[in-house]
Amino acid sequence: MSERIESRLAELGLELPAPLKLPGGARLPFPWVRVHGDRAYVSGHGPLARDGSLAGPFGKVGADVTPEQAYASARLTALAMLASLRQELGSLDRVTAWLRVFGMVNTAPGFTDTPMVVNGFSDLVVELWGERAGSHARSAVGLAELPFGIPVEIEAEVAIST
Repeated sequence: MSERIESRLAELGLELPAPLKLPGGARLPFPWVRVHGDRAYVSGHGPLARDGSLAGPFGKVGADVTPEQAYASARLTALAMLASLRQELGSLDRVTAWLRVFGMVNTAPGFTDTPMVVNGFSDLVVELWGERAGSHARSAVGLAELPFGIPVEIEAEVAIST
């Protein structure tokens, strides 16, 4: 079976990270991906380093983290989500369409460029799947805090081949 998406990742020089290594004492009692019929619902993911540890910088976008750093964090978040999808589905090629993305940004008071931050995620998905399958409905909201001080958390819903 041809692995089109994984080949595209390699062409871009991108690697999927190892599974999340939770900070000490943390417990998350839910699946990262829940498959139901021809849909996969993906729990909120944050940016990961290659070894599965949370990737910095940490803090609020617009104060501790620049918009450009947050865009890069959203891109790392996409890679983390793809790693979870591959683990659950066996192949990223089973994702036939990206349907919905909900992006949350850890914002400093007054920071309103949340859509530009979450573009880091959306741009990579469209780059990998193309406009037809990669385009998705999306929200990008600012929140007062995110878990573990991460700057970005994103969840999604995708259509899959069964």
